[in-house]
Amino acid sequence: RVMGTEVVIPCNVSDYDGPSEQNFDWEFSRETDFVRIVSTWDSTFTSEEYQKRVGNGDIKLRRSSNDAVELVIRNIQPTDQGRYKCSTPSTDATVQGNYDAEVQVKVISDGLSVSGSKARSSVSLRLSEGDSFKLRCSAITTSPEHTHLHVTWQIKGGSTWRDILSLTHEGKFHPGPGYEERYRNGDIRLDTGANDTYRLSVSQASSVDGGAYRCLVSEWVRGADSSWQKIQEKSVEIASVAIQRTALGVVISTSNVSVTERDSLDLTCNITTDRSGIFQAEVLWYFSASPDDTLSDAQVLLSVDRDSVVSDSTLISLSHVDRNSYRLLVREVDVEDSGYYFCQAAVWVPLHNGSWHKVVERTSAPVSVVVTALEPDYEVFLNASKTPKFSDDPTELNCRITNAQDTEANIRFTVSWYYRQRLRSDDVVTVELLATMDADWTLLLGDRSRERTQNGEIIFSKKTADIFSLRIQWTSESDRGDYFCVISAWSRHRNNSWVKSKDVTSASVSIFWATQDYTLTVEAVKLKPFFVAGHTFEMTCKVSSKNIKTPRYSVLITAEKPLTDQSNPNGTTRIISLNQDSVVRLEDWTDQTRVDGVVLEKVQENEFRYRMYQTQISDAGLYRCVVTAWSPGGGGMWREAVNGLSNPIQIDFQTSGPVFNVSVHSDNPTIYQGELADLLCIVTMEGMALEPDDMSFDVSWFAVRSFALDREPVLLASLDRRGIVMQSRRNGSSDLSLERISPLEFRLRVHGCEDHDFGNHYCVVTPWVRSATGVWQRESDIKAKPIFLSVKMDVLNAFKYPLLIGIGLATVIGLLSCLIGYCSSRWCCKKEVQETRRERRRLMSMEMD
Repeated sequence: RVMGTEVVIPCNVSDYDGPSEQNFDWEFSRETDFVRIVSTWDSTFTSEEYQKRVGNGDIKLRRSSNDAVELVIRNIQPTDQGRYKCSTPSTDATVQGNYDAEVQVKVISDGLSVSGSKARSSVSLRLSEGDSFKLRCSAITTSPEHTHLHVTWQIKGGSTWRDILSLTHEGKFHPGPGYEERYRNGDIRLDTGANDTYRLSVSQASSVDGGAYRCLVSEWVRGADSSWQKIQEKSVEIASVAIQRTALGVVISTSNVSVTERDSLDLTCNITTDRSGIFQAEVLWYFSASPDDTLSDAQVLLSVDRDSVVSDSTLISLSHVDRNSYRLLVREVDVEDSGYYFCQAAVWVPLHNGSWHKVVERTSAPVSVVVTALEPDYEVFLNASKTPKFSDDPTELNCRITNAQDTEANIRFTVSWYYRQRLRSDDVVTVELLATMDADWTLLLGDRSRERTQNGEIIFSKKTADIFSLRIQWTSESDRGDYFCVISAWSRHRNNSWVKSKDVTSASVSIFWATQDYTLTVEAVKLKPFFVAGHTFEMTCKVSSKNIKTPRYSVLITAEKPLTDQSNPNGTTRIISLNQDSVVRLEDWTDQTRVDGVVLEKVQENEFRYRMYQTQISDAGLYRCVVTAWSPGGGGMWREAVNGLSNPIQIDFQTSGPVFNVSVHSDNPTIYQGELADLLCIVTMEGMALEPDDMSFDVSWFAVRSFALDREPVLLASLDRRGIVMQSRRNGSSDLSLERISPLEFRLRVHGCEDHDFGNHYCVVTPWVRSATGVWQRESDIKAKPIFLSVKMDVLNAFKYPLLIGIGLATVIGLLSCLIGYCSSRWCCKKEVQETRRERRRLMSMEMD
């Protein structure tokens, strides 16, 4: 180590037992005997000759971890040369390994000297951007040991020093952070010269190269383990370098420019710089639609590089007027050339290796250029060649261009059609777009006319070069209103694109005709005033209309049944219909036995006849004719005009037949699971008595799975009058049976009841009575009052088998446990006990004691 420097000697212990923190003792020997220096655990360990230096802090211990310390000696002197021993008290259970280590320290004199060029103090350099400069440093050592020097050039930016380029003690060059690219390009070099000089060469100096430069030299020696160790370090400031930025001014000669379309645009970019010597300028012209756009967003028009090579363009030219002026000429400008123009200039200087370096770059302020368009002069006239007098008449509008001037080959006309509804009030009415054309005459439809145009009801056409037509094939009331057109003029630019230059709107044309409300009258007539059940019911519907052009009629026959009719709880039934094309259709007629029992036919153009054969008592109600008038619409389609409802015709059977009542009965409405439930549907008859052969019944059983009848009823089973039983699909394991036990009693049985069989049960009965003529007449459905069936669970039977199984298993497990315990105590856990043998002696008599 070099005299006067600080020495740090590390010492660590490993593979030891005991506490994690180990103690260390340090001793020194010049020849044979060791003198105690300092200890980590004994403050009285230090010998007398070292107490002052230890107390002053010149010698101290610095613990780096629990098992390592460092001995620090500040300002080492030749008297400190010798052997240093580090020892640690043993905390191991057995002695193993070594408990001390020694190191030899040699103190040499300081033979390193570092100075600037010609031993002068720091110099100041003022350079221009892009220049080159060189700095020299001298470093020499007279150490008797074999040492190597490490030279580093540094620059001070702010308060910190940064490495530029180093020549290491191993003879390798190492660039500092941020200087790798410049080192590879040869812009930064470190050369060695005579008299132990080290020269730093910097090319293409920029603003980052300004600051203080120093030469930092360190001395290295190879240790006993062949590793390099730095023994001292010195530095000297060489120079202070100031880089003056190159001034460059870029100005366009004119400020705001206004030119007319088809004229030429002439702009000049002037460059001023304080650069002297050899340099070349590079100029680029930019165009932008906004003054705030960046260079990346702007469009490059033309450029001239430092070799005076101009990029090619057809309508734009760039010329070099003189050394500092560059002229941009744009021929035949268009409206799209309006915007902001600016130029960018850069100064390039040559380097020592023949390449060029850009030292400065500036951009001018943008110049606003406004190109005034040559608008064509024309007028627009709109007229109606065909106007509707009635609904569904055609309408045709012609939009004509008149008095057109300055309409050369580069002008194209398109049309847009608009509709505005007429209102008598002051409400604001929005304008609706019907259709518009773009520059290439492509038709774009609006929402109002899209569907009708696709169907061919509305036709847009161009009759001649100056006439556009709108035709509505069949005009409706919704088409009444104001129509107007807009003629747009499009100008073709240099790139063959079309730009809209002018819009002219025509006066509006009103399409309107007076209309009257449609009226429709329907009269129903009953042809046979008196008839009985089984006979034919017949009625006619006569229709009359006003203000409807060539109408046709569709007829629907409806019946309003009494609310007691269970087949139609809503009250109104659609029976049969006949449309405007005389096509008959059965609507809600569900009686399969009388499919052909109803007939609707057209007698005259405005008269229709309805027949119902073999009328039943259940057919009683009010019958009406619902008539719809249709008028011919566009494209052969029919359009609904108005609806009408006739007067009601009543069918009422005055009979003195029997009156039926229905009730539900059960002897045991509360049952347990698995038992049989019996439910009786009993029919009673009042009034005239009938023979059993003259009456029959349709019986249907329903269930509502709730207490409050708030759910939909579920059909369980049905028995028709022919004795055929129908059952619905069931999910559980219970079963149903339905039978007739007497002419007026029907029994429903639920076998093996389950919990989901509970609920309100009722039956619906439809009586059939045979008249004197032998015809069976169906009467209205009769619904019985529901009875609630409750299904309970038999607790004893439910828990009988589980209890028996549990008691049996518990008994078996208890007996097995006793058997295992007995066997274990008898054979497995038996142990013989050795008893102490006692001597048996007789008691001695008192005399023999």
